[in-house]
Amino acid sequence: HVQLVESGGGSVQAGGSLRLSCVGAELTLRGYCVGWFRQSAGTEREGVGAIARDGSTSYADDVKGRFTISKDNSKNTLYLQMNRLRPEDTAMYYCAAGDLEFDPDYDLDPSDFGYWGQGTQVTVS
Repeated sequence: HVQLVESGGGSVQAGGSLRLSCVGAELTLRGYCVGWFRQSAGTEREGVGAIARDGSTSYADDVKGRFTISKDNSKNTLYLQMNRLRPEDTAMYYCAAGDLEFDPDYDLDPSDFGYWGQGTQVTVS
């Protein structure tokens, strides 16, 4: 059964924007730390950003200033606003939820997240 459902991926030119969404189909997102990861062909899954229960955020260095993660608890939805996209941002993007807290220097680790969506493809050319 699917607990997280992503949408919003697509193809965009470099410099463009996309907004990804993730709905908690069987999870109440306010009860978890939720985040975004991405994986391109031949690479390991890497963290993009996360938002804690208290609303604090952490981002990977290469997306800081370009990507913004946010959450609407009333809609049980997580968002990733991606601006100034680059070809190297091309990847499958996954939403994840986990029972963790983190400090500002947290380095996103996929093993900390126990719930995953099926991914949405982002292609930047």
